[in-house]
Amino acid sequence: MLFGSIEAGGTKFVCAVCDEKMHILEIVSFPTTTPKETINFVCKFFNKYKNNLSSIGIGSFGPIDIKKDSKTFGFITSTPKTEWQNFNFVGTLKNSFNIPIIWTTDVNAAVYGEYIYGNKKELSSIVYYTIGTGIGGGAIQNGKFIEGFSHTEMGHMIVKNHPNDNFNGCCPFHGNCLEGMASGPAIEKRLGKKGADVSENDEFWDIEAYYIAQCAYNTTLLLSPDKIIFGGGVMKQKHILSKIHKAFEEILNNYTKTPKLEDYIITPKLEDKSATFGCLFLAKEAIKC
Repeated sequence: MLFGSIEAGGTKFVCAVCDEKMHILEIVSFPTTTPKETINFVCKFFNKYKNNLSSIGIGSFGPIDIKKDSKTFGFITSTPKTEWQNFNFVGTLKNSFNIPIIWTTDVNAAVYGEYIYGNKKELSSIVYYTIGTGIGGGAIQNGKFIEGFSHTEMGHMIVKNHPNDNFNGCCPFHGNCLEGMASGPAIEKRLGKKGADVSENDEFWDIEAYYIAQCAYNTTLLLSPDKIIFGGGVMKQKHILSKIHKAFEEILNNYTKTPKLEDYIITPKLEDKSATFGCLFLAKEAIKC
C-alpha cells in the first residue's frame, strides 16, 4: 500500500510517494506551467505506482474550493495565475486515478505536516505561514483545520507601512496587504533584486521583519496558538528570525504574555518538506477512515 502527495505551488509542483511506514520512496519537482503540461507530469510520475497507490493528498495554491457539496469542489478558483483560474484539479486527476483524493491548501498541508511530525503532537494549536512567491497561512486546532465557508486567507491581512518604507505594495487585489508588502515579488519590485541577493546587513531586513512581526502579532491576538511557524523562501534568510522576534516584542508592548519567543515564533522543523509530509499523512488517514 502506497500513498501519494502533491504539493502544488505557484512556482513548482512537488510530488512524492511513501510506504505505510511513511518512508518516502521517491520525490520529484518540476515547474508550475500550464495545467495541461503540469498535470501531465503529475500523472506520468504516479503512473509508475498506479497498481499499489491507495490515495493521494493534494495541498494546492489557491484560492481553492474546499466545500464538498459545491459544484466547483476541487477547483482552483480566483488565482492570479490566469491559466489556472477555475481549473478542476481534483476532477482532472480522478480521470486518471480512481482512488481517494484529499484536497486542501498548500499551507494547510504544511501546518498539518508540522503538527504531526515537526512538533509535539500534544500541542493543540499551530499556525503556519509561507513567506515566498505568495504568502499564505494555515491554522490547526485540536487536529482540525480552522476554516468556515472557505479556507483561511491570512496572507492578505492588511499591515501598516514601516515608517521608512514608502512602497505601496504589489498585491493586485489589496495593495499593502502582507503578501503585497513582504512576499518575494514585493521584495524584488521594491529593491530591483531577489531577496536572496540582498545582503543580510541591508537595512531592508528590518522593514521585512516589521511586516512579518505584524503578522505574528495579529495571529497571537486572534488565535493565541502554541506556535507560529514561518516557512518559505524568504525565511531561508536565517538572520531575519531574530529581527522578527525583536519587532514582535516592540509591537506587542507587553500587552499579553507569550511563550518564549525562540520556542514560539519559529521556522519549520521539516524545512521544505512540511507540506509533502502533511499531504502524505492526510492520504494515509483517508484509508484508515
